[in-house]
Amino acid sequence: MEILLISQYILMVSLVIFLLVAIKITTNKTIAMGLIGSATFSLGIAILLLVYGAIHNIEFCKDIALALLILGVIGTIAFSIVLRREKHD
Repeated sequence: MEILLISQYILMVSLVIFLLVAIKITTNKTIAMGLIGSATFSLGIAILLLVYGAIHNIEFCKDIALALLILGVIGTIAFSIVLRREKHD
């Protein structure tokens, strides 16, 4: 096996651990920690898709990861605006 392929598999294993930690953060009691955990989880999934697509030469994984990143940022901003409005009311 090539060293690049081995390092990609090691990265995938570490990303799975990262995703488990993101789930732990998401299940915290505060809403802000849940928001941070879900944003972290979507980032981890996007990177995992990019690495998996690079290993198996799947081109549309890049498109899905990009859409996930863009929609994750938009969702985080929208949810923060809604929380701010509820806090002032």
